[in-house]
Formats: sequence, structure tokens, C-alpha cells
Amino acid sequence: MTEIRPNRLLDAINSPADLKGRSRAEIKQIADEVREEVIDVVAVTGGHLGSGLGVVELTVAIHSVFNTPDDKLVWDVGHQCYPHKILTGRRDRMRTLRQGGGLSGFTKRSESEYDPFGAAHASTSISAGLGFAKARDLQGRKNNVVCVIGDGSMSAGMAYEAMNNAGADKSRLIVILNDNDMSIAPPVGAMSHYFSRLVSSRPYRGLRRFAKKVVAPMGLESPARRAEEYLRGFAMGGTMFEEMGFYYIGPVDGHDLDTLLPILENVRDIEDGPILLHVVTQKGKGYAPAENSADKYHGVSKFSVVTGEQAKGAAGPPTYQKVFGQTLAKLGATDDKICAITAAMPSGTSTDIFGAKFPDRHFDVGIAEQHAVTFAAGLAADGMKPFCAIYSTFLQRGYDQVVHDVAIQKLPVRFALDRAGLVGADGATHAGSFDIGYLGALPGFVCMAPGDEADLARMVKTALEIDDGPSSIRYPRGEGIGIEIPSDLKALEIGKGRIVREGTTVAILSFGARLQESLKAAEMLSAQGLSTTVADARFSRPLDAELVERLAKEHEVLITIEEGAKGGFGSFVLEHLANAGALDTGLKIRIMTLPDVFQDQDSPFAMYETAGLNARHIAARAIEALGRGDISAIERTARA
Repeated sequence: MTEIRPNRLLDAINSPADLKGRSRAEIKQIADEVREEVIDVVAVTGGHLGSGLGVVELTVAIHSVFNTPDDKLVWDVGHQCYPHKILTGRRDRMRTLRQGGGLSGFTKRSESEYDPFGAAHASTSISAGLGFAKARDLQGRKNNVVCVIGDGSMSAGMAYEAMNNAGADKSRLIVILNDNDMSIAPPVGAMSHYFSRLVSSRPYRGLRRFAKKVVAPMGLESPARRAEEYLRGFAMGGTMFEEMGFYYIGPVDGHDLDTLLPILENVRDIEDGPILLHVVTQKGKGYAPAENSADKYHGVSKFSVVTGEQAKGAAGPPTYQKVFGQTLAKLGATDDKICAITAAMPSGTSTDIFGAKFPDRHFDVGIAEQHAVTFAAGLAADGMKPFCAIYSTFLQRGYDQVVHDVAIQKLPVRFALDRAGLVGADGATHAGSFDIGYLGALPGFVCMAPGDEADLARMVKTALEIDDGPSSIRYPRGEGIGIEIPSDLKALEIGKGRIVREGTTVAILSFGARLQESLKAAEMLSAQGLSTTVADARFSRPLDAELVERLAKEHEVLITIEEGAKGGFGSFVLEHLANAGALDTGLKIRIMTLPDVFQDQDSPFAMYETAGLNARHIAARAIEALGRGDISAIERTARA
């Protein structure tokens, strides 16, 4: 439960309706208390901090001025939504944020009526907002639709596709551009605030309509409109948005409620066309450690509120991400054609390690996965060796480009698919569940997954040497198993797996990071006298046909396991065995995949427990298929 402090106005705010009728001074105090609350909550739970601190005043102002939830408020990405959740009846649950059974770290339709549209990937808000606006118009309603999108999300083409459509459609829509990087805005000062209040005011807009009537009979309406737009563009910026059909207002200081509130009221009362309000904020605002941090404490673990120091776990093996980045940098030292491409995730994918050594060959293209893929294809087509490092879940956004621009042309783009499998606190929106199937369906793709960090390093070397078509390596979030990485990397033989443990009764064929759980399961089965083979497939395309057929022939039961959705590796194995006639003799085969649901956030272990992909589940599945053995003994071993 939230600590109750005396004389806190926030204690009386159970919904946005409780903000109505408050004085300007009270609204400012509530904003200060919301900021304190966000800091206190994230210190306990971890999560996205800087982005939420940056929009505290904006969030309070929006809920004060607009009539949510009747007025639709759509947040882009959603990692800045913690203040929004505090104000919309979820304050008492904030310390369950990103935990099993708790609040999502993003907006989520099933969580609250104040979350009309869920998001965790960027650049969806304007498209969704326009959908809400057209639905409103078609149903004869008058509510407002407000989209809040960050300047980072504006780097994605989808945002401009939506703006182009909205500008041409002329539906009443409010887009608030939250510029927290000063990447668009000129300096914000008293003059720009004056112009913003002026052009959003009713008298100015009335004068504008009157002027249109005067110049129209003279045939000067178009030149006059352009002159007025460019005058406003000169004074305030925003000519580009005007050209796309939006009425531009800004830039406005997003932390100055004396300025922000009346402008939002003016914007609310504009009755026609799409509007873009440009608000400048500071990421991490109001918390010195965040303000002074290079990434403004974008994503943090638990931390001390007093010092800002984040909790550190016990030192362990390097993460898979770091192994990828270090290996790529090592190879880049001897091959000047290697390039690294990332879509706004240089530290998340560890391409920044490569970029620190070879800045001219490291490309962060922003939140633009479609562009990243085709840009990599262009590099490959002219003889470079691009590694395109993108989270598995985000590569979904560039799938047409993978098919059309890479696979069909057989270009050697090397995809490093970070965060493959379940990802814990970020939940369903960030799980890398589908790439095994969606890449494995493409002709000519070489698809790899390491069972440990040493094999990841080998696979980076292998991908480098594939020069006649595309390849991919999928690997999980988090630490490796502590195995030593060879200094002299050798490429793997394409399409060849390995036997890790020999047995005679049960065969477990693992693709990817469930290899260690498979080995644990083999120990559980061996304790019951069930001799078990464990094989590491390494490749899903091309499949190691010889290995698969041998496992099927020499064992009573074959189990495949993968950290992906159904329709992936297990399906490839089953199809091959069926076509080879290997199922005609009574082989018992079981396919273990992620369940056919979108799993909510929890700890990684708990998520795999729910998914049924931990060692005890593998062993129990083998016993079930064999028809002999003691499953209760497996459960006792797992609990020990």
C-alpha cells in the first residue's frame, strides 16, 4: 500500500474527476506529489522512470482539462504512463507494477477504462487515435481524442503515415508531441509561449476565419493561407506539420502549468481539424539523479531514492547481449566490411560496444525497423556485411522488408534477434515468441539459436561467413551459463546439431536456450532408470535431417523443445519426420512450445513455469509419453 503522508492533496484523487475545479496552486501541488509518488514506486519495483517524470505536469494537465475516459487519451509506447495510472484509480496497486498478477508497465485495455488503447511498441498512437476519431464521428458523438507521442516515436514512418491520413481526412484530433530530447524544438521562452497562447485562442481563430472570407472572393485564399502558415512557422516552428494538414501550436514548456493549462483548454475548444501541440519536457524532471544521468534513468532496477544508486545483482556470467556485442567488435577489428545496425536500441542490443570502436560502421536508425532492414539490405547488396540487431518482437514490424527486400533477393543480411523467448517484467508485448516460425517459413534463410554463450559467439562467426543469403541468430535476455568462450572462434557447419548427452530411451531435442533445462530433465529421468539423450539442434533452418532421423530411430520417445510459439521448430521436425516415413513405426513424439496465449508479466522463471517449459515439465512429458516412470518423483525432485 502507498504510504499516506499528511496534507497530501493526492490522497483525495481517486479518479480524474477529482481534479476538476481545483485551483492552479492545487494542481501544481498535486503534480509535485505525483512526481514523488512515481519516484517512490519505481524505487521499489524498478521500471521506466525518466519518461514518466518528464510528463507529470502534462499528465495532470490533460486529466484536469479533458473529460477522461469519455475523452480518449492514447499514450504512445506507454512507458511514460505511471503518472496516468496513479491518477486513474490504480494508485493503491502501483507497487505491483511489472510483477506477476500486478499492473502492467504499459497501458492495457483490460486493466482500466482509462486505457482505451494498449501499447508498448512505438508510433501507434496517431493511427489508433484517428481510428477513435472516425468511430466517434460515425457514431455521432462529440468527445475529444488526444494522442501523446514522444519525439523518439516520431522517427518511425507509421507516425507520418497516420498524420498524412489525418491531415487529409480533417477529422478533429489532438496530437501532443512530447519533445523531451530538444531534437525538434527551438529554445522555449516567453515569446514562443505568447505565440502559442495567441494562435490557440478563440479571438485569433475567429480573426483567421474572417480573413478567409475576405480574401476568398479575390482569389487570394491560398496565398494568404500559406503566408499565415509560414509566418507562424517562422515564429514558432512546425511548418512541416502545417504542410501535413495539422494546425500547429508550440513549442510550449511542458512543466509550466500556468502556460500549459490555458493552452490545453484552448485546444480542447477548437472544433475542427487535426491539431498538433508541441510540448517540450525534460526526461527525468524533478529527480536529480535522473536529470544528471546520460539516459535520464529510462529503465531502472530498484534504487535508493536518496542517492539514486540502483541495486546490483551478484556478479555473474556476461549477458547474451554483451557476448554478441563483444564478439561483433572482435570480428570487426579484422574485417572492415562488418557494419552494425540497430533501431534505437544500441545499449539494449550491445551494438554500442561495436560502435565505440567503429563509429563509422555503427548505425542507429531510430525507431524505424522497416528502414533498418532495407538499409541493411542496401549495404549487403553493395558488398558490406551488415548485422541488423533488433529485438525479436520489434522485427515483427519489419517483416515485409525481411521478405521482400532481403529474402527474395537472397541478400546476406545477418539478423541478431535479441530478447528471444519470454522476457519477464515487460510481458506479452516484448516477448520474442514468433520469429522461429516467421523466419523459418522463408526460403533460403539460415536460422540459428545457441544453447549457451559460447555457441552464440560461434554463431556470430558463422553468420559472418554466410555470404549467399540471409541468416538469423535468436538468443534470450539475461546472463549466459558461465561457459568459457573460445578465443579462436570457428564457424559451425551449416545445418548441423550436436549430441550433448547420450542415452537410449528418451531423446530431447532442444532448439535454443532450453538446453540447460533439458539437461536437468535428463538427470531427473536417469534417476528413474530412463536413459536419456539430449541434443542441441543449433539450426531450425536448414534442419539437421540426419540427427533428427537418428533420434527418432534409436529412441522410444522424441521430445522437441523451444522458446517460441507453436508452428516453429517442433513443427519443422514433425513435418520432416512425417515426410521421411519416420512416424510410420510407432515413434512417440511430443512438441513443447510456448502456450497458445499471450502471457502477462512475471519473473522469467515463473513465466516458464506457467508455460510448462522448465525441467520438471520436460521430464514429466517424457514419462507421460513412455507410459512408465513416476511423475510424482519428478515433482519431489523439482521442489527439493
